[in-house]
Amino acid sequence: MMNHQKKCNIKILKNGPYLVTGNVPLSEKIIVSKGKINVLMDGRILPQAEEYALCRCGKSKKAPFCDNSHEKTGFNGAEKASRETYEDRAELTEGPDLYLLDDNRCAFTRFCHREHGKVWDLTENSHNPIYREEAITAASECPTGRLVAYDKSGKAIEPEYEPSIEILQDPEKQASGPISVKGNIPIESSDGYVYELRNRVALCRCGKSRNTPFCDATHISINYADS
Repeated sequence: MMNHQKKCNIKILKNGPYLVTGNVPLSEKIIVSKGKINVLMDGRILPQAEEYALCRCGKSKKAPFCDNSHEKTGFNGAEKASRETYEDRAELTEGPDLYLLDDNRCAFTRFCHREHGKVWDLTENSHNPIYREEAITAASECPTGRLVAYDKSGKAIEPEYEPSIEILQDPEKQASGPISVKGNIPIESSDGYVYELRNRVALCRCGKSRNTPFCDATHISINYADS
């Protein structure tokens, strides 16, 4: 996996798309509610390629792929997100048998909600083995990487992902969701800066995030639809 990761890359083009290289698998996933929790279901089968460009301006007629609409619309893709490390940004919730870090980068995908409550309450009640496992699941399934559970030794509890990209759809909120990037794929800024390597991160594709290049759930408030 390490050799594959070294070849994978996402380059943010100035006022343009995300250029993905390294034969990164691309799929569409649909957020579906099942009782009190959300799950991901398979969506459309998307074409695969060694290299492809994903729309960042939210105007492409060929979404999720770029069709150069950013040039016609004068898209301003200036990156505004903090470049501090995750641990420097995040706030700590300390439970009896679990730690939780939260950097508040929310895409409102709602995976932090579980059968027995929200991830923060579950962490605070992690002396209960069921709540502890629920908290870990809630944190690990957050596509933004906002939430990370740590055991009491300080080791992050993370799922193992092969590098992949998922285009999220959120029909319950009548919106098309962000680009979910998994498996520690390097993301390079338009100015050459390489963002901190993360196992999970969500990139904006509606073109309206106030925390570019990352999603801040604006796609929901503007009812962004990619088709």
